[in-house]
Amino acid sequence: MKPKKVPMRMCTGCMEMKPKKELIRIVKSPEGVVSVDLTGKKSGRGAYICKSVECLDKAFKAKRLNKNLETTIDEQIYNNLKDEIVNE
Repeated sequence: MKPKKVPMRMCTGCMEMKPKKELIRIVKSPEGVVSVDLTGKKSGRGAYICKSVECLDKAFKAKRLNKNLETTIDEQIYNNLKDEIVNE
């Protein structure tokens, strides 16, 4: 029997391919609300990021999250995402 395929995703911060379960999904809902998706099942446009604040900082400074989510992320949303990643 073939071994099960592990879904791989690229971290938006460090640009490394990692297994999907090791990453956090940040999603922009159809209403335009940006939030952390811990289940990985929320509908909307998603971006994956490592479970480290450094990767979130890199992605925010390079505006990669804005590009991937096709929206602008302001300081308040960024700080909320940072708090959720730290508290996880």
